Amino acid sequence: MRKTIQRLADDREIIYYDSAAVGLRQAKDLRDIGSVAVSSELRRDPLLGMWVMYASHRQDRTYLPAAWDCPLCPSTDDHLTEVPEHDYEVVVFENRFPALTAPPPETVRAGQPLGALVDCTGASLLAERPGAGRCEVVCYTADHNAAFHELTPSRIDLVLEALIDRTRELGAREDVEQVFCFENRGQEIGVTQPHPHGQIYAYPFITPVTERVLSAVAAYRQSCGRNLFDDVLDAERADGSRTVLATDHWTAFVPHAARWPYELHCYPNDRVPDLPGLSGPARSELPEVLHDIFGRFAGLFDKPAPYIAGWHQAPARTGREDFALHLELFTLRRANDKLKFLAGSESGMGAFANDIVPEAAAARLRALAV
Repeated sequence: MRKTIQRLADDREIIYYDSAAVGLRQAKDLRDIGSVAVSSELRRDPLLGMWVMYASHRQDRTYLPAAWDCPLCPSTDDHLTEVPEHDYEVVVFENRFPALTAPPPETVRAGQPLGALVDCTGASLLAERPGAGRCEVVCYTADHNAAFHELTPSRIDLVLEALIDRTRELGAREDVEQVFCFENRGQEIGVTQPHPHGQIYAYPFITPVTERVLSAVAAYRQSCGRNLFDDVLDAERADGSRTVLATDHWTAFVPHAARWPYELHCYPNDRVPDLPGLSGPARSELPEVLHDIFGRFAGLFDKPAPYIAGWHQAPARTGREDFALHLELFTLRRANDKLKFLAGSESGMGAFANDIVPEAAAARLRALAV
């Protein structure tokens, strides 16, 4: 792999990831664009114990542009985009409209999660601080009309190399507590850019979902003396009724208590904390595994399924001994013409109701072998 770092016209970083056969990326960003005035703020909900991000400049971000005006396609002589090169394999760049922004130096407090800053004073009940962190865009291919499941395993491998590299680099920053690599696909999800791409959020806090998981993992360790992730994976593999794909080094299954109509979790059989922790056969096998499971999701309905796919990784400095890297992939489509909306119970109380039994979802996905 060849990694080339350049700067865009407004000084944002852009990073090209290419196969060794590709030459150096040297094209300059010729656009006359000013820097977007970005500002991000965090406010803490004291009842839920979670931080909420505010970034009002995102109201002006590009929304569903026409294909000819796509900002994620390669530049041409007639249309200059976020990617100055006329072609690319995989490229990562700083989001022009980020939810998290570069922090003022005085706010960076290494190794101290934001939750630790809360005390019992009245001021802490209305806690707020700058939204330090970083948001990046990951373009999988220059082909505007492609989708992840249509990428070759070799291209998926290059995407993974980019995610591994970015996780390692962002996780080492003092202002970052957790790195989340994810993809939103489909207008039903709320996607504003149809070009095939993912995103990376480098948070200055441990996310609410991960905090809840870490709490459950710690309680299980104290009660049972074992790792909760390991035992859940062993139980799913032993049961088998929800297993969709099992290889020498990976297992993909519909979880026993799936919240979404079609939801798939994919784990390496040997636990690692994050993407940089993958090595050997498990790392080598992963592109084919992802090609398989995304292909199954693509065949669920008469039209492409909208989905969210996210790599759940251990925080940068907390809970790494017991956390297990895994991919969660789910769609809110429950039938060709029906969506699963998060209505009163789900949105108001966080209590999910699912119309499709997990075993039935798993059977459907097993039948969609590609």
